[in-house]
Amino acid sequence: MSLLDYYAEQLDQLKQQGNFRQFTANQQQGREIQIAGQRMLNLSSNDYLGLAADLSLREQFFDQVPMSERHLTSSSSRLLTGNFPEYEQLEASLSQAFHGRAALLFNSGYHMNIGILPALSDSRTLILADKLVHASMIDGIRLSSAKYVRYRHNDLAHLEQLLQRYQDDDSFDRIIVVTESIFSMDGDETDLIQLAQLKQVYSKVMLYVDEAHAIGVRGERGLGCAEQYQVIDQIDFLVGTFGKAMASVGGYLICAAVIRDYLINKMRPLIFSTAQPPICMAWTQFILQHMQQLSFTRQQLAQTSSQLIQAVKAKGLDCPATSHIVPVVIGDSQKAVDYARNLQQQGFYIMPVRPPTVPQNGARLRVSLTALIQPQDVEQLVALL
Repeated sequence: MSLLDYYAEQLDQLKQQGNFRQFTANQQQGREIQIAGQRMLNLSSNDYLGLAADLSLREQFFDQVPMSERHLTSSSSRLLTGNFPEYEQLEASLSQAFHGRAALLFNSGYHMNIGILPALSDSRTLILADKLVHASMIDGIRLSSAKYVRYRHNDLAHLEQLLQRYQDDDSFDRIIVVTESIFSMDGDETDLIQLAQLKQVYSKVMLYVDEAHAIGVRGERGLGCAEQYQVIDQIDFLVGTFGKAMASVGGYLICAAVIRDYLINKMRPLIFSTAQPPICMAWTQFILQHMQQLSFTRQQLAQTSSQLIQAVKAKGLDCPATSHIVPVVIGDSQKAVDYARNLQQQGFYIMPVRPPTVPQNGARLRVSLTALIQPQDVEQLVALL
């Protein structure tokens, strides 16, 4: 038996379960995506504000960046020679936007989440994580030496029961509560105000909130749910990504200055990675300034999202969303694949999401709305559900 046979058998099982994945070559232009010659409305993109599709923005950016400053690689980690001015400028802008708190940049949201928690945690740390936090946070928790317990999804009463149990446990010096603000697969959100209140009651608690799907689309200036609910200063580790609504690449942390310094000295994915190309940081800086002015675009996206959620529920379909991420829960993986294929044939590019990304029997169609989607598009989609 070949050493490769085991892997081939595992892949065959995935195919039989309807859970086999593969890359798909595509071309994108504006709100459309073309695959194998078929043009479809793109309802699987994380370009929530439509900024990545905006050619005029790119032209405006490159018009103001001299060729001599278009550094396409940093060639080093930031601790060696990779700390270009573009990094310093973006962190200063983020700090200014987020009430003067310190800011730190990372190569990706994944780097961020697998690096921060292991660096901050030791055997005297307890992590309480929402059951549905992103895979990158789960991996970060597993890489840490902390004890961890998962609380039921968005069940803050369950979380408080755990806090009551562990607050006076002398085994732990700190308790880090880990959650997303808007969840990537269910499209629902946690109660940040109540979380901030719990932190005031339980002295060991520190809050870690991932705003990956909220930055750009929530809050008056697009600074996320933390801005929307006015709790920026109550969240110890406020993290997010630039690769979605911000139309760029990388991750960020908003925190106390002492935490920033600590991570620069302790966080392995930061210390041992070549830094992002400086031009990407300059582009993010450009987008950050532009994005904060898009209040009307955010309102439009919220209205379109509400329209679709109400229409899906009116059809009797399971939809837990309260945001621009609108899952239509099907259950069976193969059914979800067949459903998605039919919608694609009708001109709507929607992808099925299957285990292990979501729980067993929780396969779904994940509709990812952007500011480029119009009310009539929603009406046509709902008619096919």
